[in-house]
Amino acid sequence: MEILMIVTSGVIIAVGVYLLMTRSILRVVFGIVMLAHGAHLLILTLSGLQQGAPPLLTEEAASYADPLPQAVILTAIVISFGITAFLLVLSYRTYKVHQTDDLEELRGNADE
Repeated sequence: MEILMIVTSGVIIAVGVYLLMTRSILRVVFGIVMLAHGAHLLILTLSGLQQGAPPLLTEEAASYADPLPQAVILTAIVISFGITAFLLVLSYRTYKVHQTDDLEELRGNADE
């Protein structure tokens, strides 16, 4: 199961890198989102997919699942959501000012 999750996160990261190399600002933002989600899935998988009881049981439980990776990933998801919202507003403002979302045209306008 862990191999499947690692391959899935690798595919998500590859799609994110592909979207980062396109010319559209919106695709670049979605590429950053895909990279973040791929990293979250990879961190969660590498921390170990454990079967066990919740950590708030009595001491009689045979094994406990570690809650720290899930807490770190949840925090990273919230931060990623904030960054995504900021990038969407920034890309919208760039589109309104320059009337294009093509990064090559924006780079040409900056040279002039």
